[in-house]
Amino acid sequence: MNKFVALAAVAALAPTAALVPATAQAEDWPTRSVTVVVGFGAGSTPDLLARAVAEGLQERFGQPFVVDNRPGAGGNIGLDAVAQADPDGYTLGVTIPGPLIVNPMRMDLMYDPATDIRPVTMLGTQPSVLAVNADLEVETLEELLDLLRADPGAYNYASIGVGSISQLAMEMVALASGTEVEHIPYTSSPEAVQAVIGNEAQMATMPPLAVLSHAEAGTLRLLAQTSAERMDIVADVPTFAELGVDGVQAEAWNALVTTGGVSDAVIDTLYGALAELLADPDMQARISALGFQPVQMTPAEFEARIAEETPRWRAVLQAADLLNE
Repeated sequence: MNKFVALAAVAALAPTAALVPATAQAEDWPTRSVTVVVGFGAGSTPDLLARAVAEGLQERFGQPFVVDNRPGAGGNIGLDAVAQADPDGYTLGVTIPGPLIVNPMRMDLMYDPATDIRPVTMLGTQPSVLAVNADLEVETLEELLDLLRADPGAYNYASIGVGSISQLAMEMVALASGTEVEHIPYTSSPEAVQAVIGNEAQMATMPPLAVLSHAEAGTLRLLAQTSAERMDIVADVPTFAELGVDGVQAEAWNALVTTGGVSDAVIDTLYGALAELLADPDMQARISALGFQPVQMTPAEFEARIAEETPRWRAVLQAADLLNE
């Protein structure tokens, strides 16, 4: 009888005992290697940014932060790997707006970002720049829009693929300005830029690093940038808002996320280290060298940013007939 009483007492205490290691684990995180999943190939901008951040976190925590490239499906494969991981904080991900905001509205996915992914912080952001063929007889954004309005559908724009920021930013321009321009998708930024230089397409919205050297060479003309305020890398290029076209804000940010359900204790520890890392001048220089404006947001601020961007992208997807309804 005493044996059974003793066993019952142990059983009654078991749930409480089980909580202690879990709490301690959250407070001590990380105690082992952390995987940083990137949904793009080695050498891509998200990969290079992830490696810089992983190196900084490894120095701060004294544990390995290992980048794991899972390219494919526009970043969806990588984000799905984060979504399916154990919610213990040992799987992080570097992602972009596509798999986190845009793609879930375009297609059926295995993950739901609202529940399966927990935002941590934005790492850096960059605008798109509207670049036109230098032989196109326009010097300003106003002249380009007048040209497009005078002959709807007669001109083409290049992008790096259907549903990409390069497509959606241009669709945002068309929606905000009441113009019509035909889409020609390519498979990479260099290919799309060469299409504009060769006049297969007359314009494109591209990351600054993809077009700056061509603008300096005189083969492209930069008319406007899609950020809310001028960014340092293209400080001499006005924003759409400055030029009187409201509603055009498309920034290709990179961000750090983790699995939904990761504890607040782990998030607090991780974000505390990230805040220090992202404030470091050397890290800011590395981020800037990749064409990004360094950004630091708390998890709550990042969640608010996602909520703010979602309806904007939904309207653009609907206008481009890309919304999955």
